[in-house]
Amino acid sequence: MRHFFDPESPLMVFLTKITYSAYLNLLWFLCCLPVVTAGASTTALFYVTLKMAKNEEGNLTKAFFWAFRQNFRQATVIWLILLAAGAVLGIDGYVLYHIRFSNAFWAIITAIFLVALAAYAIVLMYIFPLLARFQNTTAAMFKNALMIGMRFLLCTALMAVIYFAMLLVIVRFFTPAVVFGEGLCAFLCSYPLSNILLLCEKKENAANDP
Repeated sequence: MRHFFDPESPLMVFLTKITYSAYLNLLWFLCCLPVVTAGASTTALFYVTLKMAKNEEGNLTKAFFWAFRQNFRQATVIWLILLAAGAVLGIDGYVLYHIRFSNAFWAIITAIFLVALAAYAIVLMYIFPLLARFQNTTAAMFKNALMIGMRFLLCTALMAVIYFAMLLVIVRFFTPAVVFGEGLCAFLCSYPLSNILLLCEKKENAANDP
């Protein structure tokens, strides 16, 4: 039993990192308050949690704000594009829901909307972790986020379950869980993501080799 409470045991290390994720969630939330900075804040969060997944986190605060500053411009552009696209999808969903018709045309439009919504969700889950690890154009970031999310569907489904479960817990069962919120989700998602991004990194290095 004493082994389980050893600071170096896998259980205690994992619990310590969950505590770190609560602290990172606080940093993330504070840096998201201006709204326009949410992209940079999320990129910084994943920068640290991806390091935590590999036991390379170091100074959490220093790493978070370094990544925040480093990726601020591109992350903000990406976030504003996603915000605008999300608003359009929200309006489209509202209209489709309130003009329900039992005909083929409405069914086709709804199917197209659901595909677009799924693509949006995939990009939203992958683009900021990608930005935290790679340098590329904004257009390439969107393309790669969608392609990677579609290629690794098991990871995509797992991440979606993590986010949905956290939302369900906060809304229906235990609202104080918001203290962990995005920080815990980012940390848990970083384990499968770190392996995928490592594969992408190896592929990129192989492509750049003479």
